[in-house]
Amino acid sequence: MNKMFCFQCQETFRNTGCNLAGMCGKNSETANLMDELVRQLKLLALSREVSKERGLFLVQSLFMTITNANFDSERIKAQLARAKELTGPTNATAPLGVLSCENEDIRSLRELLMYGLKGIAAYVDHAAMLGKEDEEIYAFVFKALAATAEEHSADELTSLVLECGTMAVKAMELLDAANTGRYGHPEMTKVRTGVGKRPGILVSGHDLRDLEDLLEQSKNAGVDIYTHSEMLAAHSYPAFKKYLHLYGNYGGAWHRQNSDFASFNGPILMTTNCIIPVKDSYAKRIFTTGMAGYPGVPHIADREDGGRKDFTAIIELAKRCPPPESLEDGLITGGFAHHQLSALADKIVEAVKSGAIKRFVVMGGCDGRHASRSYYTEVAEKLPQDTVILTAGCAKYRYIKLDLGTIGGIPRVLDAGQCNDSYSLALIALKLKDLFKLEDVNSLPLSFDIAWYEQKAVAVLLALLALGFKKIRLGPTLPAFLSPSVVKILVEKFGIQTISSADEDVNHMMAGE
Repeated sequence: MNKMFCFQCQETFRNTGCNLAGMCGKNSETANLMDELVRQLKLLALSREVSKERGLFLVQSLFMTITNANFDSERIKAQLARAKELTGPTNATAPLGVLSCENEDIRSLRELLMYGLKGIAAYVDHAAMLGKEDEEIYAFVFKALAATAEEHSADELTSLVLECGTMAVKAMELLDAANTGRYGHPEMTKVRTGVGKRPGILVSGHDLRDLEDLLEQSKNAGVDIYTHSEMLAAHSYPAFKKYLHLYGNYGGAWHRQNSDFASFNGPILMTTNCIIPVKDSYAKRIFTTGMAGYPGVPHIADREDGGRKDFTAIIELAKRCPPPESLEDGLITGGFAHHQLSALADKIVEAVKSGAIKRFVVMGGCDGRHASRSYYTEVAEKLPQDTVILTAGCAKYRYIKLDLGTIGGIPRVLDAGQCNDSYSLALIALKLKDLFKLEDVNSLPLSFDIAWYEQKAVAVLLALLALGFKKIRLGPTLPAFLSPSVVKILVEKFGIQTISSADEDVNHMMAGE
């Protein structure tokens, strides 16, 4: 008998579904509370009473249920109680749990739509923290959530999934405008991976506003601030360069945090997902904020309007901690978002025309624990020297520290930033299409070899499909929530492909297949 059921991430049990406890570390109580919360959000959406307050509540609640975001049952219960208050008395009904829908294809399309919404929710929440909101996106979240509780045909749900891709583009565009409007356009930047001699605070997750608040409060505290995983992108924004105590980047992708956090020695701030079950080696030094949460871990409260979050407890703890242990001592080059790539466009076009660059390969997405993900390192190593890798997200940690060289001064790995900055890669591809005067973006010497893990990657995939990109390789496995019939649609209409071996896929990509 199932104690729970969840198949929303790539590491779900046997690529079928977690039914006793989550592979992510989520227990059945928390999983079932998340199902209750999602059901209540559907009831709230069925009211069709759209407002900014309700829209932000919906996206923040969905964000809370993303893989590795929140393991704290008490906080989920509080969110559920608030959802019931906002819904009020209702005669509407909504299904509880994934398996409540018996039709495999309808269930698959509903969940594909739901996970796209969860990805959108993360990006919209980040933008809202920077003062940018879009009522059209909120209205779509209401409509799409309500649709997952209603009777709709496969064709109707497919149409909503495609619309979800369009809204994912808008969400990433909104967040890009919020980030660049406040912090400036990312620029090519070399980031240190070594350590200093002062105590440090390690910031993980994705939320730039949280990092800003912490940097501002700690600038005279005698401590250094380090980024971890996807927060690496912060170093490329001009506004953060004024903080001399933003020292560098520490460690690698999210799934290495147990070893990274243990050796860091100082406090860790988790601003969003991806948090994993906390180990004793750093349990007394970790804090959460925003939609992240973990039982027994202190949570930093939300900022009041016009104010900053209070990170005093973290800063004071850091002063009593030894400096981080050194893991490596090198440089990572990033900052190749759309503005910086546009500045290089003429140089890139000339390199393509001269034959110096034969192909671009987009290898963005999420990293994960499976040994099979070494495939992405192998692909990066085996791609010919006349190829350029475009990346965003934490999948880059599989290859960004390799010495892959340059082409005419252009690094062979161009890192646009966080997973949401896949938007930048799409924009530059569309610009190259125009510069080469092509009718179809798929005529570019461009291949996609995407790694997925959780729901933000689903939103990015749907966004790419909405922008017209085809022949996308997706791995290391296809999502368990896709039924054979839905996979067939994705293959026939969009050319979605599974990965095989590194050698085979490199050969196919270089042939434009």
